[in-house]
Amino acid sequence: MRIVFATDSDYGYIRDCDHHISESLIQVKIKGNEIYILRNQDESNIGWMRYGYFWDNTPFLNMIWVDEQYRDKGVGKQVVLFWEDQMKQKGFKLVMTSTLANEKAQHFYRKLGYRDAGCLLLENEPLEIILTKKLF
Repeated sequence: MRIVFATDSDYGYIRDCDHHISESLIQVKIKGNEIYILRNQDESNIGWMRYGYFWDNTPFLNMIWVDEQYRDKGVGKQVVLFWEDQMKQKGFKLVMTSTLANEKAQHFYRKLGYRDAGCLLLENEPLEIILTKKLF
């Protein structure tokens, strides 16, 4: 598996697959190198990872998607560690993410060293767990 920055040619793939971002922001994220594309050995797309900044100063992992057949094979872990390394190289000492309390992703992040830092409760939504990790 290869991890590459998304390019303009990935716009359609992201637009068709990532239903948690407005189309108008996809190009902005691509230009800012805030979307990684996960590619298989044959160069086909198998997923993506997108991030932004919490309070405009703390890297926040917004979304990871790995196609079903590639899950539970370490792909998600690889992209998170890659992203953390990128953020460390940029001088950041802390990263954040979140997950719904009814999703198993919380256990994935905790295994990678993320710690519960708080939560957000929105009306008619499951509890959102905020997680942080110090980068050393």
